[in-house]
Amino acid sequence: MSTLLQVRDLVVRYGGRTVVDGVSFDVAAGETVGLVGPSGCGKSTTAAAVLRLLRPDAGSVRFDGVELTTLREGELRSLRPRFQPVFQDPYGALSPRRRVRDQIAEPLRLHGLWTRAAGPARITELLGLVGLDPSHGDRLPHELSGGQCQRAGIARALATRPELLVLDEPTSALDPSLRAGVLNLLMDLQDTLGVGCLFISHDRAAVRHTCDRVLTMHDGKLTE
Repeated sequence: MSTLLQVRDLVVRYGGRTVVDGVSFDVAAGETVGLVGPSGCGKSTTAAAVLRLLRPDAGSVRFDGVELTTLREGELRSLRPRFQPVFQDPYGALSPRRRVRDQIAEPLRLHGLWTRAAGPARITELLGLVGLDPSHGDRLPHELSGGQCQRAGIARALATRPELLVLDEPTSALDPSLRAGVLNLLMDLQDTLGVGCLFISHDRAAVRHTCDRVLTMHDGKLTE
């Protein structure tokens, strides 16, 4: 498998403290790599650096051979459809005032991928892909369960047909009864779509169940 994401010697500092300290790893196309560790160990900061939501203080993040850390925002925008985030809080990731259907369509509109002819059918396809009924698209986020809302967030992330998903604690806010369903969905999507995943979690059992490889982080460093 070809290397999709390559992180080398990543360093992020906050207020004089080194939060991410020399982290290096790869994610191959179609591979799910788990990054596991306790709260505050630097996992989410690593995710933010990979997504270029922040600029690291040192190190390299390459996506499909392109160095992300030095790109200007305009250059970065053309790449963003190819790597997408899924966040921890399913309700916080979506606007409470807009229908789910419109929010799934938003990345398509933002990146010039929406057409009147094909757009509505694509939204219906995405809802089905994550196990939601088309009628769920007409609801507001608070009218969905936590599991349904997270599935809608995953559908939104998949709208631009990304090659990489960065999943930051995607099941930690869910009840145990819903958690397994979302984990199984992610595994099915990897098999169906061949999307690569960086799966960040404090739950080692969930990561082992879902991932091809597991990296352990502690105090900003990879320990195994």
